[in-house]
Amino acid sequence: MKAQVFRGVNQLSYEDIPVPTLEPDEVLVQVQVVGLCQSDIKKIRYPLYEPPRIFGHETAGTISAVGSEVTGWQVGQRVAVMHHIPCMHCGYCLNDNFSMCDVYKNISTTAGFNASGGGFAQYVKVPGHIVRNGGLIPIPDNISFEEASFVEPTNCCLKAVKKAQIAPGQTVLVTGAGPIGLMFIMLVKYFGAKAIATDLLPSRIEKALNVGAEAAFDARDANLPKKIQDLTNGMGVDTTLLAVPSEKAFFQALDCTRKGGKILFFAEFPDEVEIPVNPNILYRREIDLMGSYSSSYRVQSLAADIVFNRRIDVQALISDRYPLQDLSAAVEQAIAPTPETYKILIYP
Repeated sequence: MKAQVFRGVNQLSYEDIPVPTLEPDEVLVQVQVVGLCQSDIKKIRYPLYEPPRIFGHETAGTISAVGSEVTGWQVGQRVAVMHHIPCMHCGYCLNDNFSMCDVYKNISTTAGFNASGGGFAQYVKVPGHIVRNGGLIPIPDNISFEEASFVEPTNCCLKAVKKAQIAPGQTVLVTGAGPIGLMFIMLVKYFGAKAIATDLLPSRIEKALNVGAEAAFDARDANLPKKIQDLTNGMGVDTTLLAVPSEKAFFQALDCTRKGGKILFFAEFPDEVEIPVNPNILYRREIDLMGSYSSSYRVQSLAADIVFNRRIDVQALISDRYPLQDLSAAVEQAIAPTPETYKILIYP
């Protein structure tokens, strides 16, 4: 089969490799489409993982083989694939910190080499632990593979929305109107809250309004805190979702979030970044800082429901489609997006 093998920093090699062989409890999925995620780009561009590996994890496809001990799944079924499933019984899982679980972090779907998602290949193997514990999600007949590939990123955003306890009637600032920021806007609106968005690109500011933001502004607007106060009866937003790794966006969030509000870090910053914060700002204004990383098993069914019942329009997020052999070009476009670049999908 063909695969894009990570051979070193910024080195992707389009290769012929063996189709993964199955253990009795495993399932093989033919990949129909896989989303290109910012975390994939980070892993390709920086020395975070030893090569060789095959990345890609927002995967939807067709079951092409099942191990002899597998029950409940048949060749030909259309499935969305979750590349991590927690153990359900460690101290992290018992406290709903599923993405901190060692099993969650260390067992993954694979197309070969060290298990790393494996979606950037024609076939991906799903380990028995993931098969047995809900990592394969049947795709309804009326839902496309493209739509189904959004179940995993929807889960990640939904986890953040739930963690921030976003509720009807609240106002939420979303910093950055890229694919993740736009999904946040859709989810905030779905849960009955109002979204205000910021971005640097006029096209993305317009897109934010098109997908449901109540207002959208240039992130460089010096009057942004005043404009947000005017929209919130002088209070500021209840919650800010940081969807870009920007120090300026964080300090902007401090200026725009009301007393007693929340700021949630969703984007991953470079490791060398340190942000100085006067702790009295947090103390006196009772601002909660929190982070949300990866997906949550707790919201997996709800994420699938939201996508499969089209409660948000994930198709509106798709801007570009590339064949697997052109993954490097797709990565370059994501790094230096055009004004109309949003979600990029890859086709093995």
